[in-house]
Amino acid sequence: MKFSIAQSELARALSIVQKGAQSRSTLPILSGIYLEASGDEVLFQTTDLELSIQFKVVAMVEEVGCAVLPAKLAVDIVKSLPDAAVHVSTEGDTTTITCDNSSFSVKGLDPVDWPGFPSVNSTCSIEVPFDVFAGMAKRVAGVVSRDESRPVLMGVLVSVEDGALKMVATDSYRLSCTQQPCDNLDASFSAVVAGSFIQELASLPRSKEPIVLGLTENQIVVSYQGTSFVNRRIEGNYPNYRQLIPSAHTTRAQVDASALSAAVKRASIMGHTGSSVRFSVSPDAQAITVSAVAQDVGSIQEMVPAQVEGDAVEIGFNSSYVIDGLGASATDTVSFELQGSMKPGVLRTADQGDYLYLIMPVRLS
Repeated sequence: MKFSIAQSELARALSIVQKGAQSRSTLPILSGIYLEASGDEVLFQTTDLELSIQFKVVAMVEEVGCAVLPAKLAVDIVKSLPDAAVHVSTEGDTTTITCDNSSFSVKGLDPVDWPGFPSVNSTCSIEVPFDVFAGMAKRVAGVVSRDESRPVLMGVLVSVEDGALKMVATDSYRLSCTQQPCDNLDASFSAVVAGSFIQELASLPRSKEPIVLGLTENQIVVSYQGTSFVNRRIEGNYPNYRQLIPSAHTTRAQVDASALSAAVKRASIMGHTGSSVRFSVSPDAQAITVSAVAQDVGSIQEMVPAQVEGDAVEIGFNSSYVIDGLGASATDTVSFELQGSMKPGVLRTADQGDYLYLIMPVRLS
Protein backbone atom coordinates (compact mmCIF):
# COMPACT_ATOMS: atom_id res chain seq x y z
CA MET A 1 0.00 0.00 0.00
CA LYS A 2 1.27 3.43 -0.89
CA PHE A 3 -0.60 6.74 -1.00
CA SER A 4 -0.20 10.49 -0.43
CA ILE A 5 -2.72 12.79 1.22
CA ALA A 6 -2.90 16.23 2.87
CA GLN A 7 -2.17 16.15 6.59
CA SER A 8 -5.45 17.93 7.41
CA GLU A 9 -7.49 15.37 5.44
CA LEU A 10 -5.72 12.42 7.02
CA ALA A 11 -6.09 13.88 10.52
CA ARG A 12 -9.80 14.46 9.93
CA ALA A 13 -10.35 10.92 8.67
CA LEU A 14 -8.53 9.35 11.61
CA SER A 15 -10.35 11.51 14.18
CA ILE A 16 -13.73 10.52 12.74
CA VAL A 17 -13.16 6.76 12.81
CA GLN A 18 -11.07 6.67 16.00
CA LYS A 19 -14.24 6.73 18.11
CA GLY A 20 -15.08 3.23 16.90
CA ALA A 21 -11.79 1.69 18.03
CA GLN A 22 -11.71 -0.17 21.34
CA SER A 23 -8.80 0.88 23.53
CA ARG A 24 -9.22 -1.98 26.00
CA SER A 25 -9.98 -5.29 24.39
CA THR A 26 -8.96 -8.92 24.59
CA LEU A 27 -8.80 -8.73 20.77
CA PRO A 28 -5.86 -6.45 19.87
CA ILE A 29 -7.13 -6.02 16.30
CA LEU A 30 -10.12 -4.03 17.63
CA SER A 31 -7.76 -1.31 18.92
CA GLY A 32 -6.66 -0.59 15.36
CA ILE A 33 -7.75 1.48 12.38
CA TYR A 34 -8.09 -0.42 9.12
CA LEU A 35 -6.84 1.40 5.99
CA GLU A 36 -7.42 0.22 2.43
CA ALA A 37 -6.08 2.14 -0.57
CA SER A 38 -7.63 1.57 -3.99
CA GLY A 39 -8.56 3.63 -7.03
CA ASP A 40 -8.30 7.26 -5.98
CA GLU A 41 -9.39 6.93 -2.36
CA VAL A 42 -8.51 5.46 1.01
CA LEU A 43 -11.07 3.64 3.13
CA PHE A 44 -10.86 3.91 6.94
CA GLN A 45 -12.71 1.54 9.28
CA THR A 46 -12.93 0.86 13.01
CA THR A 47 -15.12 -1.44 15.09
CA ASP A 48 -15.51 -2.60 18.69
CA LEU A 49 -18.14 -5.13 17.56
CA GLU A 50 -20.86 -2.86 18.97
CA LEU A 51 -20.12 0.32 16.99
CA SER A 52 -18.55 0.33 13.52
CA ILE A 53 -17.47 3.48 11.65
CA GLN A 54 -16.43 3.79 8.01
CA PHE A 55 -15.10 6.84 6.15
CA LYS A 56 -13.62 7.37 2.70
CA VAL A 57 -11.31 10.16 1.57
CA VAL A 58 -9.79 11.04 -1.80
CA ALA A 59 -6.02 10.45 -2.01
CA MET A 60 -3.25 9.90 -4.55
CA VAL A 61 -2.92 6.12 -4.53
CA GLU A 62 0.26 4.66 -6.03
CA GLU A 63 -0.09 1.09 -4.78
CA VAL A 64 -3.26 -0.63 -3.64
CA GLY A 65 -3.20 -2.51 -0.35
CA CYS A 66 -4.33 -2.48 3.24
CA ALA A 67 -2.99 -2.17 6.77
CA VAL A 68 -4.20 -1.97 10.37
CA LEU A 69 -2.51 0.65 12.55
CA PRO A 70 -2.82 1.17 16.32
CA ALA A 71 -5.54 3.82 16.51
CA LYS A 72 -4.24 6.12 19.23
CA LEU A 73 -0.66 6.03 17.94
CA ALA A 74 -1.72 6.77 14.37
CA VAL A 75 -3.89 9.71 15.47
CA ASP A 76 -1.16 11.17 17.68
CA ILE A 77 1.45 10.87 14.92
CA VAL A 78 -0.65 12.55 12.25
CA LYS A 79 -1.76 15.33 14.61
CA SER A 80 1.89 16.14 15.32
CA LEU A 81 2.81 16.54 11.65
CA PRO A 82 2.99 19.91 9.85
CA ASP A 83 0.28 20.95 7.41
CA ALA A 84 1.83 19.39 4.33
CA ALA A 85 1.58 16.27 2.17
CA VAL A 86 1.80 13.00 4.08
CA HIS A 87 3.17 9.88 2.39
CA VAL A 88 2.06 6.51 3.74
CA SER A 89 3.59 3.23 2.59
CA THR A 90 3.52 -0.31 3.88
CA GLU A 91 6.08 -3.08 3.62
CA GLY A 92 5.30 -6.29 5.45
CA ASP A 93 3.85 -5.43 8.86
CA THR A 94 5.57 -2.02 8.99
CA THR A 95 3.91 1.20 7.86
CA THR A 96 6.02 4.28 7.22
CA ILE A 97 4.44 7.73 7.64
CA THR A 98 6.53 10.56 6.17
CA CYS A 99 5.91 14.31 6.15
CA ASP A 100 8.58 16.93 5.38
CA ASN A 101 11.60 15.92 7.46
CA SER A 102 9.74 13.55 9.79
CA SER A 103 9.46 9.83 9.21
CA PHE A 104 7.70 7.36 11.53
CA SER A 105 7.85 3.57 11.26
CA VAL A 106 4.87 1.85 12.90
CA LYS A 107 4.41 -1.87 13.53
CA GLY A 108 0.92 -2.71 12.37
CA LEU A 109 -1.53 -5.52 13.03
CA ASP A 110 -2.37 -8.28 10.57
CA PRO A 111 -5.21 -7.14 8.22
CA VAL A 112 -6.21 -10.78 7.81
CA ASP A 113 -7.58 -10.64 11.37
CA TRP A 114 -9.76 -7.61 10.63
CA PRO A 115 -13.43 -8.54 11.26
CA GLY A 116 -14.68 -6.39 8.40
CA PHE A 117 -17.43 -3.82 8.25
CA PRO A 118 -20.98 -5.07 8.86
CA SER A 119 -23.04 -5.61 5.73
CA VAL A 120 -26.55 -4.37 6.55
CA ASN A 121 -29.76 -3.62 4.67
CA SER A 122 -32.15 -1.21 6.35
CA THR A 123 -35.80 -2.20 6.67
CA CYS A 124 -36.83 1.44 7.11
CA SER A 125 -35.01 4.77 7.12
CA ILE A 126 -35.58 8.47 7.73
CA GLU A 127 -33.78 11.58 6.51
CA VAL A 128 -33.59 14.51 8.94
CA PRO A 129 -31.92 17.95 8.68
CA PHE A 130 -28.78 17.67 10.78
CA ASP A 131 -29.47 20.84 12.80
CA VAL A 132 -32.87 19.44 13.80
CA PHE A 133 -31.41 16.09 14.79
CA ALA A 134 -28.48 17.57 16.73
CA GLY A 135 -30.66 20.04 18.62
CA MET A 136 -33.10 17.32 19.68
CA ALA A 137 -30.32 14.89 20.62
CA LYS A 138 -28.59 17.41 22.87
CA ARG A 139 -31.85 18.01 24.74
CA VAL A 140 -32.36 14.38 25.70
CA ALA A 141 -29.13 12.35 25.47
CA GLY A 142 -27.72 13.63 28.77
CA VAL A 143 -30.77 12.35 30.66
CA VAL A 144 -30.12 8.63 29.99
CA SER A 145 -29.36 6.38 32.94
CA ARG A 146 -25.84 5.26 33.86
CA ASP A 147 -27.18 2.12 35.57
CA GLU A 148 -25.96 -0.87 33.54
CA SER A 149 -28.45 -3.15 35.30
CA ARG A 150 -31.22 -1.45 33.27
CA PRO A 151 -29.66 -1.13 29.79
CA VAL A 152 -32.87 0.04 28.11
CA LEU A 153 -32.73 3.23 30.21
CA MET A 154 -29.20 3.87 28.94
CA GLY A 155 -30.76 4.52 25.55
CA VAL A 156 -32.83 7.17 23.80
CA LEU A 157 -36.14 6.14 22.29
CA VAL A 158 -36.11 7.52 18.74
CA SER A 159 -39.42 7.18 16.90
CA VAL A 160 -41.75 8.72 14.36
CA GLU A 161 -45.23 9.70 15.53
CA ASP A 162 -47.85 11.69 13.61
CA GLY A 163 -45.34 13.03 11.11
CA ALA A 164 -42.87 14.16 13.77
CA LEU A 165 -39.50 12.86 14.90
CA LYS A 166 -39.59 12.17 18.64
CA MET A 167 -36.81 11.49 21.15
CA VAL A 168 -37.35 10.40 24.77
CA ALA A 169 -34.87 9.64 27.56
CA THR A 170 -35.21 8.95 31.29
CA ASP A 171 -33.07 7.83 34.22
CA SER A 172 -36.12 7.23 36.51
CA TYR A 173 -35.56 10.55 38.32
CA ARG A 174 -36.30 12.79 35.35
CA LEU A 175 -37.61 12.46 31.82
CA SER A 176 -36.88 14.52 28.73
CA CYS A 177 -39.04 14.43 25.62
CA THR A 178 -38.76 16.51 22.45
CA GLN A 179 -40.36 16.29 19.02
CA GLN A 180 -40.07 18.12 15.73
CA PRO A 181 -42.27 17.86 12.61
CA CYS A 182 -40.30 16.68 9.56
CA ASP A 183 -41.21 15.78 6.00
CA ASN A 184 -41.20 12.27 4.52
CA LEU A 185 -40.73 10.28 7.73
CA ASP A 186 -41.32 6.51 7.87
CA ALA A 187 -44.02 5.91 10.48
CA SER A 188 -42.61 2.47 11.32
CA PHE A 189 -39.31 3.91 12.56
CA SER A 190 -38.80 3.17 16.28
CA ALA A 191 -35.67 2.09 18.15
CA VAL A 192 -33.85 2.47 21.45
CA VAL A 193 -30.37 3.80 20.67
CA ALA A 194 -27.44 4.15 23.09
CA GLY A 195 -27.34 7.67 24.55
CA SER A 196 -23.56 7.81 24.11
CA PHE A 197 -23.95 7.09 20.39
CA ILE A 198 -26.64 9.75 20.00
CA GLN A 199 -24.32 12.26 21.67
CA GLU A 200 -21.46 11.31 19.33
CA LEU A 201 -23.67 11.89 16.31
CA ALA A 202 -24.86 15.25 17.65
CA SER A 203 -21.25 16.39 18.06
CA LEU A 204 -20.40 15.85 14.37
CA PRO A 205 -19.58 18.97 12.32
CA ARG A 206 -22.73 20.84 11.34
CA SER A 207 -23.67 21.10 7.66
CA LYS A 208 -26.71 21.52 5.44
CA GLU A 209 -26.45 17.85 4.50
CA PRO A 210 -29.17 15.71 6.14
CA ILE A 211 -28.41 12.79 8.42
CA VAL A 212 -29.93 9.47 7.37
CA LEU A 213 -30.93 6.89 9.98
CA GLY A 214 -31.87 3.35 9.01
CA LEU A 215 -32.93 0.31 11.01
CA THR A 216 -32.29 -3.40 10.74
CA GLU A 217 -33.59 -6.03 13.14
CA ASN A 218 -30.90 -5.32 15.75
CA GLN A 219 -28.82 -2.41 14.43
CA ILE A 220 -29.10 1.27 13.53
CA VAL A 221 -27.29 2.48 10.43
CA VAL A 222 -26.39 6.16 10.11
CA SER A 223 -24.98 8.01 7.09
CA TYR A 224 -23.73 11.59 7.21
CA GLN A 225 -21.12 13.55 5.24
CA GLY A 226 -19.66 10.43 3.66
CA THR A 227 -19.34 8.63 6.99
CA SER A 228 -21.20 5.42 7.80
CA PHE A 229 -21.97 4.31 11.36
CA VAL A 230 -23.43 0.96 12.39
CA ASN A 231 -24.36 0.53 16.04
CA ARG A 232 -26.24 -2.16 17.91
CA ARG A 233 -29.75 -1.26 19.02
CA ILE A 234 -30.59 -1.69 22.70
CA GLU A 235 -32.95 -4.62 23.18
CA GLY A 236 -35.97 -4.54 25.46
CA ASN A 237 -39.23 -2.66 25.76
CA TYR A 238 -38.94 1.01 26.62
CA PRO A 239 -41.01 2.00 29.70
CA ASN A 240 -44.46 3.50 29.13
CA TYR A 241 -43.29 7.04 29.79
CA ARG A 242 -46.63 8.58 28.80
CA GLN A 243 -48.27 7.39 32.02
CA LEU A 244 -45.70 9.45 33.98
CA ILE A 245 -46.62 12.72 32.30
CA PRO A 246 -49.38 14.54 34.21
CA SER A 247 -52.50 15.30 32.20
CA ALA A 248 -53.29 18.38 34.30
CA HIS A 249 -51.75 20.81 36.79
CA THR A 250 -52.90 22.89 39.74
CA THR A 251 -50.16 25.52 39.47
CA ARG A 252 -48.54 27.01 36.39
CA ALA A 253 -45.76 29.59 36.28
CA GLN A 254 -44.32 31.29 33.20
CA VAL A 255 -40.77 32.30 34.06
CA ASP A 256 -37.59 33.54 32.43
CA ALA A 257 -35.47 30.40 31.98
CA SER A 258 -32.06 32.06 32.39
CA ALA A 259 -33.14 34.02 35.49
CA LEU A 260 -34.51 30.91 37.20
CA SER A 261 -31.43 28.88 36.23
CA ALA A 262 -29.11 31.54 37.64
CA ALA A 263 -31.08 31.61 40.92
CA VAL A 264 -30.91 27.81 41.25
CA LYS A 265 -27.16 27.86 40.58
CA ARG A 266 -26.67 30.42 43.35
CA ALA A 267 -28.86 28.42 45.72
CA SER A 268 -26.86 25.25 45.05
CA ILE A 269 -23.69 27.00 46.27
CA MET A 270 -24.94 26.43 49.82
CA GLY A 271 -24.94 22.67 49.31
CA HIS A 272 -23.14 20.25 47.04
CA THR A 273 -23.63 19.31 43.41
CA GLY A 274 -27.13 17.96 43.03
CA SER A 275 -28.30 19.20 46.43
CA SER A 276 -32.01 19.86 46.97
CA VAL A 277 -33.43 23.34 46.48
CA ARG A 278 -36.84 24.60 47.66
CA PHE A 279 -39.20 26.31 45.20
CA SER A 280 -42.02 28.40 46.65
CA VAL A 281 -44.46 29.34 43.89
CA SER A 282 -46.81 32.16 44.86
CA PRO A 283 -49.72 33.49 42.78
CA ASP A 284 -50.07 36.40 45.22
CA ALA A 285 -46.46 37.54 44.86
CA GLN A 286 -46.34 36.52 41.18
CA ALA A 287 -42.95 35.02 41.82
CA ILE A 288 -40.98 31.84 42.45
CA THR A 289 -38.83 32.01 45.57
CA VAL A 290 -35.75 29.77 45.36
CA SER A 291 -34.11 28.91 48.68
CA ALA A 292 -31.65 26.50 50.23
CA VAL A 293 -30.41 25.87 53.76
CA ALA A 294 -27.15 24.14 54.69
CA GLN A 295 -26.87 22.99 58.29
CA ASP A 296 -24.19 24.95 60.21
CA VAL A 297 -23.26 26.80 56.98
CA GLY A 298 -25.99 29.26 56.09
CA SER A 299 -28.90 29.86 53.76
CA ILE A 300 -29.94 31.69 50.61
CA GLN A 301 -33.27 33.02 49.35
CA GLU A 302 -33.94 34.65 45.99
CA MET A 303 -37.18 35.78 44.36
CA VAL A 304 -37.63 35.34 40.60
CA PRO A 305 -40.58 37.18 38.97
CA ALA A 306 -43.08 34.90 37.23
CA GLN A 307 -46.60 34.86 35.86
CA VAL A 308 -48.29 32.42 38.26
CA GLU A 309 -51.79 30.99 38.04
CA GLY A 310 -53.42 28.40 40.30
CA ASP A 311 -52.51 27.33 43.85
CA ALA A 312 -49.51 28.30 45.95
CA VAL A 313 -47.11 25.39 46.35
CA GLU A 314 -43.75 24.53 47.91
CA ILE A 315 -41.69 21.76 46.38
CA GLY A 316 -38.09 20.53 46.41
CA PHE A 317 -36.01 19.43 43.41
CA ASN A 318 -32.46 18.27 42.74
CA SER A 319 -30.72 21.49 41.70
CA SER A 320 -28.62 19.86 38.95
CA TYR A 321 -31.69 18.33 37.34
CA VAL A 322 -33.48 21.69 37.24
CA ILE A 323 -30.43 23.45 35.77
CA ASP A 324 -30.09 20.76 33.08
CA GLY A 325 -33.74 21.03 32.12
CA LEU A 326 -33.72 24.81 31.92
CA GLY A 327 -30.50 24.79 29.90
CA ALA A 328 -31.89 22.33 27.39
CA SER A 329 -35.05 24.37 26.79
CA ALA A 330 -33.16 26.74 24.46
CA THR A 331 -35.89 29.38 24.88
CA ASP A 332 -36.22 32.59 26.87
CA THR A 333 -39.41 31.58 28.71
CA VAL A 334 -40.52 28.23 30.10
CA SER A 335 -43.71 27.00 31.68
CA PHE A 336 -43.30 25.36 35.12
CA GLU A 337 -46.29 23.11 35.90
CA LEU A 338 -46.93 21.56 39.31
CA GLN A 339 -49.59 19.39 40.99
CA GLY A 340 -48.45 19.66 44.59
CA SER A 341 -45.40 19.18 46.76
CA MET A 342 -44.95 15.43 46.23
CA LYS A 343 -45.81 15.00 42.54
CA PRO A 344 -43.53 15.49 39.52
CA GLY A 345 -42.90 18.96 38.16
CA VAL A 346 -42.91 19.62 34.44
CA LEU A 347 -41.00 22.18 32.38
CA ARG A 348 -42.48 22.84 28.95
CA THR A 349 -41.76 24.96 25.94
CA ALA A 350 -43.36 25.01 22.52
CA ASP A 351 -40.70 27.13 20.84
CA GLN A 352 -38.05 25.56 18.58
CA GLY A 353 -39.86 22.21 18.71
CA ASP A 354 -42.01 20.85 21.52
CA TYR A 355 -40.00 20.09 24.65
CA LEU A 356 -41.05 18.53 27.94
CA TYR A 357 -38.84 17.90 30.96
CA LEU A 358 -40.27 16.05 33.97
CA ILE A 359 -38.51 16.02 37.35
CA MET A 360 -39.33 13.89 40.37
CA PRO A 361 -39.52 15.93 43.62
CA VAL A 362 -37.38 15.43 46.70
CA ARG A 363 -38.72 15.49 50.23
CA LEU A 364 -38.21 18.79 52.02
CA SER A 365 -36.88 18.67 55.57
